[in-house]
Amino acid sequence: MTTTEANQPAPVPGTTTARTTTGPAGTTAEHGRARISARVRILLWLLLVMTVAFGSVATTVRTILLRDTDQRIADLLAQEAVEFTQFEGRGIDPASGRPFTDPARLLRVFLERQHADADEELIGLVAGPGPDPAKIIQQREIPALLPLHEDTVARREIFGSPDATGTVERPIGDIRWAKVDIAPYGGDPQAAFVVAFHPQREQDRADEVFRILLAISGVALLMTTGIGWVVAGRILQPVRLVRAAAAQLTEQDLTRRIPVHGRDDIAALAETFNAMLDRLERAFAAQREFVDDAGHELRTPITIVRGHLEVMGDDPAEREETVRLVTDELDRMSRIVEDLLLLAKAERPDFVTPEPVQLAELTADVYVKARALGERDWHLGEVADAEVRLDPQRITQAMVQLAQNAVQHTGPGQRISIGSRAEGPHIELYVADRGSGVRPQDADVIFERFRRGTARRGTRGSGAGLGLSIVRAIAEAHGGRASLHDTDGGGATFVLTLEEARP
Repeated sequence: MTTTEANQPAPVPGTTTARTTTGPAGTTAEHGRARISARVRILLWLLLVMTVAFGSVATTVRTILLRDTDQRIADLLAQEAVEFTQFEGRGIDPASGRPFTDPARLLRVFLERQHADADEELIGLVAGPGPDPAKIIQQREIPALLPLHEDTVARREIFGSPDATGTVERPIGDIRWAKVDIAPYGGDPQAAFVVAFHPQREQDRADEVFRILLAISGVALLMTTGIGWVVAGRILQPVRLVRAAAAQLTEQDLTRRIPVHGRDDIAALAETFNAMLDRLERAFAAQREFVDDAGHELRTPITIVRGHLEVMGDDPAEREETVRLVTDELDRMSRIVEDLLLLAKAERPDFVTPEPVQLAELTADVYVKARALGERDWHLGEVADAEVRLDPQRITQAMVQLAQNAVQHTGPGQRISIGSRAEGPHIELYVADRGSGVRPQDADVIFERFRRGTARRGTRGSGAGLGLSIVRAIAEAHGGRASLHDTDGGGATFVLTLEEARP
């Protein structure tokens, strides 16, 4: 056992675990990690929320039932106490036809006329010589385990209490009570009317409803678990497809796409992922193309440099010529690398920075700069008078590259025209020369990388074949295109066609 393994803490059940190993250099590699899927997490959160909701509903219902029971018992006790008070105030003894003078007789007559509800006791208590008051009860079967008329301790407590209402707490069941004292001549009460209620059965009914709600909630949770598992699986299916597609993506294969169904957020996620794959595919293609192009074009000058250096002798003239050739090849490699980096940058969104530009002024500036490229018959053609949004530096770079291309394929004194014009919703900037033109077979490939025309006066240009590729990249970055046409009277006309964007 290694030191790293010996110091690892013991895994805690239910937690995420990972196994690591330490290599010779002290690096740590993660072999695996237990994960809880999004489907399970969604289901767990759903069950947690549903459990809290169902539990809250059941508890609330039980609380409401118990509160209603307490209120109903309080109303019942108050009603019975009021009825006795009213009877006492205007009651007439049916035997004598006169008001009651004996509290026991008053209680007995009143109780004979009453009918107690279930779980309710109506009792008359009369003070006697002993500690326990005498009881006068309405004969009725009470379902309580120990009715009040059989509980001497509870009767003594109620009769001696100074309160009009209260609760006797007993292990076998509480008693809610209300009392009306009878003291005809003032002083201590000689008797009392007591109405008692046993709330245990009412409370048991509330508890039974609570248990039924819990059972229903449990069944609902089970059904929710099954339905939620199926629904979450269907909703997350595109996410699993995204994950599977991402796991299968490699630099060599970026062609997989996620099928899009519906118009919800998951479909939007799949569309966004597909768009990301499109961008990745283009980026990797541009990277591979850059590497291939750089390797292809740089191999030749490197070979030339190496060859001249290997055969270079001690003769000063030979050394000077070798240094000149090597320097020339290094300059050419530097230009190739700069052009390739520029083409690679063309894939970025910040390659061009449009701004309001006067097209006539831009055309004139390009014309002035191009005149220094060679002794030609430079001519400023038509000029469009419009204000448009474009990147003046990139457009100038493209136009100067076209002018340089025209200089390379024309002779001294031959005409080269530079101009701009508005054509409907587009603008065009062009460079036209009177050279030998471009062969039809070259017109389709002349804008590709490292492809050069072969018909310009029967010679090949000295460049790497990236200039026109840069021109096309600048045009496409502006949402336009670069094209080639024959010049009237002979020669070639290169045109940048751009969307006219008003500032």
